[in-house]
Amino acid sequence: MSATHEAVAAPQDQRVEILVNVSVGETRAAQLENGVLQEIHMQRDATGSTVGNIYLGEVQRVLAGMQAAFIEIGLERAAFLQISDMVKRPAETEEVTPRIQNRLSQGDRVLVQVAKDAMGTKGARLTTDLAIPSRFLVYMPYTPRIGVSARIENEDERHRLSECVSGLRAELGLTGGFIVRTVGDGAPHHALAADMRFLATVWHDIQAQSRTVAPRTLLYGDLPLPIRMLRDLLTPDVASIAIDDADAWREMQHFTRRFAPEFTDRAVHYTKDVPLFSQYGVEDAIERALQPKVPLRSGGFLIIEQTEAMVTVDVNTGGYVGTRSLEQTVLRTNIEAAHTVARQLRLRNLGGIIVIDFIDMVDADHKQQVLAALTAALDADPAKTTVGAISPLGLVEVTRKRTRDSLQHLMCADCEACAGRGFIKTGETVCFAMFREMTRLARSNGTTELLILAAPDIIGLLLDELAEAFHAVCRDTGLGVRLQAESLYTPEQFDLVVL
Repeated sequence: MSATHEAVAAPQDQRVEILVNVSVGETRAAQLENGVLQEIHMQRDATGSTVGNIYLGEVQRVLAGMQAAFIEIGLERAAFLQISDMVKRPAETEEVTPRIQNRLSQGDRVLVQVAKDAMGTKGARLTTDLAIPSRFLVYMPYTPRIGVSARIENEDERHRLSECVSGLRAELGLTGGFIVRTVGDGAPHHALAADMRFLATVWHDIQAQSRTVAPRTLLYGDLPLPIRMLRDLLTPDVASIAIDDADAWREMQHFTRRFAPEFTDRAVHYTKDVPLFSQYGVEDAIERALQPKVPLRSGGFLIIEQTEAMVTVDVNTGGYVGTRSLEQTVLRTNIEAAHTVARQLRLRNLGGIIVIDFIDMVDADHKQQVLAALTAALDADPAKTTVGAISPLGLVEVTRKRTRDSLQHLMCADCEACAGRGFIKTGETVCFAMFREMTRLARSNGTTELLILAAPDIIGLLLDELAEAFHAVCRDTGLGVRLQAESLYTPEQFDLVVL
């Protein structure tokens, strides 16, 4: 049994702060709740996110076996479009299964929107079900429905918004559908009308451009990160927005005066000498979020490992031994871990399949308490999550929607020494591999003299702990060998040069 969760509105007493740091080549935005970092967003000039961008794409190749197509949109790698991400045609019903080869051919031009950024070796994920956001609304030109965010819970307000948007759509003669965003809660009629007219203009411009520009052209790009944070997150729960760049602050002031005048005074220009993120402890929190070990207040800890296939989380009691019984110690640690895991998934932006290895519990009621704590903690996550039941081995499977790179993938690269494995071979392992290669060269090529280039630590092993074995190889092969330490070599790297 599983449950799917959408985020709920923050409690009224929750203090939300947004911090925006602008520096050369990079803009960062942090969302704090009651002083604790919950999310970090980054936009780099060279590698900005393309999610939400609309392109005139060109079909490169149709894969009938996968019911997908590769679409060139002007990025480094061709993007990927599945038949399930294409808008259904009127003639296509549940009884008629659409086939991509009947919809697309090589060289076709098609309007597409990026749903997920390129990650690792995979190209960007596309959709033809376009969605254009504004302050209060999301316009979907190919979808007729009108919806209201699930986070707006008051039924009277939901009904008012739905009726208002329906009436405005008819009044303005628009086709397509609209979704009222969470920030639309309480939005007046005239503000919704202004948003709708703005979206209609944007869509008209996109259509006009698509008829004249060449394929692989960007037709619509999302807003800069500071403005996007205002558009997506500025609600009555937000106590302040601090930004350390004067130009960006003026842009934010202009945006709030136009679209949210009641919040204009909440955008503050930060001018203190202490860097903004350091002042609020965000820099340290980011550094901790890149570490696999996460301490718990009780004395336990988590180990979070991110791999290509999935994310694994291991819960440990550590130094916490409790004061009552082993069962209560395990329960308290697991419940604390459940809340911490939910925050870490959001902070690190970990998505896909997540497997949590809670400490083994015998009591069925304890298992349900832990699962309930995890479910409740994930309810605050804006990303869609699905939580499975606790398995007999104490494992819980969670899926979290992923649309952009994780914090680790965004800020880190694979280690040159270990090629991203997370470990390197021991010096002894490297030396023994070197001995085998020396033997092979002596036997196959009749080599008599070698120059060995290796990292200083490896050369040190050959002259010290493994000196006896090294001399034995030289004696048995009849090789004359010179050693040369190379400080730029990784511990696993060595070269044998025939002289």
